[in-house]
Amino acid sequence: MLRIAVPNKGSLSASAAEMLSEAGYRQRREQRELILADPDNDTEFFFLRPRDIATYVGAGQVEVGITGRDLLLDGRNDAEEIMELGFGGSTFRYATSPGSAAGVEDFDGRRIATSYPGLVKRDLEQRGIEAEVIRLDGAVETAVRLGVADVVADVVSTGTTLRQAGLEVVGEPILHSEAVLVRRRGAAESAAVDQLQRRLQGVIIARRYVMLDYDVRVETVEQACALTPGIESPTVSPLHDKGWVAVRAMILRSETNPIMDELWELGARGILVTDILACRL
Repeated sequence: MLRIAVPNKGSLSASAAEMLSEAGYRQRREQRELILADPDNDTEFFFLRPRDIATYVGAGQVEVGITGRDLLLDGRNDAEEIMELGFGGSTFRYATSPGSAAGVEDFDGRRIATSYPGLVKRDLEQRGIEAEVIRLDGAVETAVRLGVADVVADVVSTGTTLRQAGLEVVGEPILHSEAVLVRRRGAAESAAVDQLQRRLQGVIIARRYVMLDYDVRVETVEQACALTPGIESPTVSPLHDKGWVAVRAMILRSETNPIMDELWELGARGILVTDILACRL
């Protein structure tokens, strides 16, 4: 039986549950459930604190888990990232009072408050900067105003919270984070884990792409196919009217309307877009 650790709360929890459900796995109906069996898929889910998931996976108690890249790298464990999942994106950055530092090199000798001390210490060591790292649980953006620290290092999505606290971001991001699938470093190959990855990859592709169908005249089919090359090659089928063909291809969801506009200008008609619920490529 495949054992999977998933976040038990927060935005990662909801997004992970949605993705796993789309991948065909049973998910809990009540937040109080901490263990869920899915006999149809020979799988068991364990709902854990996001920060603890990499520890459980690294210790070999569960085969794989879903957590944030920032949480994975912050701890000292034997888990490793094996797949990006495409949700929960954020950056991890330094921030301080406006004008107090031109760059990260000015942090030498200062106090840095963070909920991710492992990440910060590793980054400072790589930069050759000696600073005091103060661990705080929860929000750290008030640490400078309250005199606990001179700098904060925190997860940033838009930067609004930091600006509201009177801080400005300094330097490039320490880390670009998102939800990732992790397993124990050096673990043996597993058919169940491979199947899980294929299913999750199918969900990611289905979310990114749509299926586009349209009719176009034979003399412009090459130009049309150049706009919609598909994943490998578009499907082109003859119509009853020998002057026309039907074309089917996958395109990026984000490019749907511009491509439809160009096809229309090219003379294509009957342009239809449909969602892809699942796929294997």
